[in-house]
Amino acid sequence: MVISSRPFLDTYLAALGSSKLVAYLSLFFAAIGFVNYVSFGLKSINLLLQLFVLSGKNLKKYGAGNGAWALITGASDGIGKEFSLQLAKKGFNVVLVSRTESKLVDLALEIKEKYGVETKILPFNFAESKSSDYTALAALIEPLDITVLINNVGQSHSIPVPFAEVDDAELTNIVTINNLATLKVTKLVVPKLIAKKKGLILTMGSFGGLLPTPYLSVYSGSKAFLQHWSTALAAELKPKGIDVELVLSYLVTSAMSKIRKTSALIPNPKMFVASTLSSIGLQRGAQGLAATSTPYWSHAIFQFFIENTVGIWSSIVSNQNLQMHITIRKRALKKAEREKKGL
Repeated sequence: MVISSRPFLDTYLAALGSSKLVAYLSLFFAAIGFVNYVSFGLKSINLLLQLFVLSGKNLKKYGAGNGAWALITGASDGIGKEFSLQLAKKGFNVVLVSRTESKLVDLALEIKEKYGVETKILPFNFAESKSSDYTALAALIEPLDITVLINNVGQSHSIPVPFAEVDDAELTNIVTINNLATLKVTKLVVPKLIAKKKGLILTMGSFGGLLPTPYLSVYSGSKAFLQHWSTALAAELKPKGIDVELVLSYLVTSAMSKIRKTSALIPNPKMFVASTLSSIGLQRGAQGLAATSTPYWSHAIFQFFIENTVGIWSSIVSNQNLQMHITIRKRALKKAEREKKGL
């Protein structure tokens, strides 16, 4: 009896009844499918481990409880206020920077009473981009041991709007606040971190920057800019002992999102900030995106699903975003009309 040296391939060819080329191509594509299947499985396991098992970096690495200071922009409301409170609770002294002085005064008093750390405040309207304000901020932080920067200040459109109809002042404010202010504040802080050879920079990103978002095009572009900038900055500063992360979020209850009710997919600021501070150094839902984290569990799973199905740059996602924001715009315009009529 003669036994073939390639029993599997001979059987495969006979069953296929076709050329060797077709057989080899079939095996090649089957191998690709197997690799993709294994890759998806490993990424899924990694996602679950990062969400529910692994812990992020301990904030003591950045001087928590040891006299270090954290600077938070957009500190008086929403996510910024929660960063201020939770960092103070962990032992950081805090520099609170935001537009409304009365809110800063109240927050500083609350932090002192609850956590006994030092506070400093600076009213700062980032939309005006006054050089005197940046000079004042530089003077305020000059003697302080700043080790953490939270770039939280931001602005979106008042309602979804076609790009051709975006108000010029709103366009300028979004880019000035989201981009220019973030760059200039970071540039003030980075030399201090380099001198210390340690530090943490967290910049608030958004699914609006991850996913191209029609009717929020200026905001979407401004947040996408922060993605590239943060990744580039992280590579520059890592050898100097400084950690840089862009923090991605889907919807969070806040004045900016105009959402008040929480759900599985929409946490409140306290929940979101807690997940962020407990996962420093973990990408969670932002697997494959350097210097990026999607910390909240449902946001992470949502991102993972989109990226592993239709893809974030697909026309399906863009069209879905378009239809959703057209609907939101119609509702907002109807509400404004009712309020105008006093109904």
